[in-house]
Amino acid sequence: MKSIRVLDSHTGGEPTRLVLDGGPELGTGPLDERAARFRRDFDAYRSAIVNEPRGSDTVVGALLVPPHRAGCDFGVIFFNNIGVLGMCGHGTIGLVVALAYLGRIAPGIIKIDTPVGAVSAELHADGSVSVENVASYRHAHAVDIAVPGHGVVRGDVAWGGNWFFLVGEHALHLDLVSLETLTEFTWRVRQAVNAQGFPEVDHVELFAPSPSPGADSRNFVLCPGKAYDRSPCGTGTSAKLACLAAEGKLAAGAPWIQESIIGSRFTGSYRWLDQANARITPTVTGTAHVIAETTLLLDDRDPFCWGIRG
Repeated sequence: MKSIRVLDSHTGGEPTRLVLDGGPELGTGPLDERAARFRRDFDAYRSAIVNEPRGSDTVVGALLVPPHRAGCDFGVIFFNNIGVLGMCGHGTIGLVVALAYLGRIAPGIIKIDTPVGAVSAELHADGSVSVENVASYRHAHAVDIAVPGHGVVRGDVAWGGNWFFLVGEHALHLDLVSLETLTEFTWRVRQAVNAQGFPEVDHVELFAPSPSPGADSRNFVLCPGKAYDRSPCGTGTSAKLACLAAEGKLAAGAPWIQESIIGSRFTGSYRWLDQANARITPTVTGTAHVIAETTLLLDDRDPFCWGIRG
């Protein structure tokens, strides 16, 4: 019988499962190399932690590891129902709140090592968290994608710690009643984007005006494993900020209120990292709440011990 100690939280409705003890031993070295080792040699652990019957398609796992980059306080590898993620904004907010709950940090700034670079996070006195993400940028603008059954869909390709195809021109309603339609549409868009020159894109993000006052935009984000993000998506908000900066539609330092399809909100802003090449350093602020402490039990006699994998 193996055991894995975890701490669960949610950030704007999107769950994070932080692995504290009992995870795989990945050795030392850069985080991208350890993430590759996790993907190659320990995928069963990923499935056991986040997939059914212990988890669900929405759960994002966070494996707490020693950092490699100089000056970093913690290291983390994020993963979901189908694989390893480069970065996760809501997960980083959840990680910081979980570390505070455990008494391992106090309000202030910490640096976190991830497979795609170091990020800074500040725990504020009110419990909210600001994450200064990795450098973000728009890779391609106004790309026309032929989507079977839907015609041509135009969007931007951008990096915010993960790869996104961002679409503002569509006729869909971004509400919970339309989840099946939104999921079907964005899944088809992703497949078409991958087939038509952008195989790296694994997130699709739709935008529309918010029906609630105070938000600049509402989004629907389809994640790599076909689950939608309940939060406004931290890396997706970073990608959006990069597009707004490149278009000259949002000034450096100005706030952008991004609302999710369930109504939770992040506040984003950016500073220029390389204005000539439209590269920014985004900051995303949100809140998370710890919701459970538990020990996962792995019994090899259980036919679904290592999760249900599709």
